[in-house]
Amino acid sequence: MDADQNSSVLITGGCGFIGRAAAKLLQRKGYGVVCMDAAPSASAVAYDQESGREILCDITNVDELQRVFAAEAIGGIIHLAAILPTAAQREPLRATRVNVEGSLNLLEMARRFGVRRFVFGSSLSIYGTYPADQVVSEAERAAPEDLYGAAKLYVERLGETYRDCHGLEFVSLRIGRVVGPGAQSASSAWRSQIFELLDANRSTEIALPYAGSEKLLMVHVDDVARMLLALLQVSRPAHAVYNAPCESVVVADLKREVESLNSNIRVKLGEGFAVGNPRLLDCSRFQREFGFVIVPIIEQLTRAAT
Repeated sequence: MDADQNSSVLITGGCGFIGRAAAKLLQRKGYGVVCMDAAPSASAVAYDQESGREILCDITNVDELQRVFAAEAIGGIIHLAAILPTAAQREPLRATRVNVEGSLNLLEMARRFGVRRFVFGSSLSIYGTYPADQVVSEAERAAPEDLYGAAKLYVERLGETYRDCHGLEFVSLRIGRVVGPGAQSASSAWRSQIFELLDANRSTEIALPYAGSEKLLMVHVDDVARMLLALLQVSRPAHAVYNAPCESVVVADLKREVESLNSNIRVKLGEGFAVGNPRLLDCSRFQREFGFVIVPIIEQLTRAAT
C-alpha cells in the first residue's frame, strides 16, 4: 500500500524493539502511523506528532480494539504485539490470550473495517530445531518446540483462513534473532549490549550464553523494519510466508569482532546451543522478490563503533 494521507498504518507492539524501528522508518517514508501497545513507551521515541502517535490498547480487549478501529482510518496493519518466549513459558495462559486470541481479534477487526494489508511478525521458532548443516526454506516442515512458536504458527494458519475466506491480504515474515541498540531484553541482554557497550571506557563483560562453535541466525532491527515496509508496500505479495533474510553468524567470530572493536569489552561465552531454531536459512524467496540485501552484522557493529 502506498502512503495515504487519509489512512494510517497500525503497528501493534509499537512501543517494542521492532515496533519503534518500524514506526520511525514508516514515518520517514510519509506514512501516518498509529503505535498501539498495552503499556506506554519506556523509552523516548521520536514521533512526528502530525503523522504518528501512541495508543494504549490491549489487543485481548475487543471493545477497546473496536473503539480504536472506529476512530482511526486504518489502511494496513503490522502486527508485532506478543508475549515473548521466556515470559510465555512462565505465563502460558496469558501468552495464549495475547498471542493467539489477541491476534484473532485483530484479524476480525481487519475484516470488519476493511483493512487491506495485514503484515504479521512471525518467527523462525515455528520450525523448531534442525540439524546444524540443514538449510531451511519455507517449504520445510514446521515443528515448534515451545508455546511461542506454536502460537506463531497457529496465527499464520488463521491469517491464511482470513485471506482465503475474506480476501484479507495476510502475509507473514518469519524473523530470526533481532539485534541492535535498544532491545531492553532481560533474558537476551547481549543482543543490545554488543552495540550499546561499544563505547565502554572501562572493563565491561557481555555474557553470550552459546558455545563458540554455535551458529546463530541474526538480523539487525533496522533491516527487519525495512522488510516489514517492503511487505507493506508491495502491490500484492507473491507468497503468504517469507523467511526474513538473516545472517548465520558463528558465535566465536562475533566474540572476536566485538572485542576487537573495544579492548575494554570481554565477551564471555557459555555452552548453550541454538535449540528451537534452525542454524542455516534459505531466504532467497524474499531476496529475489524484493531485491533485498541485509547489512552484515559485522558491518553493523563497525558502523556503531565509529
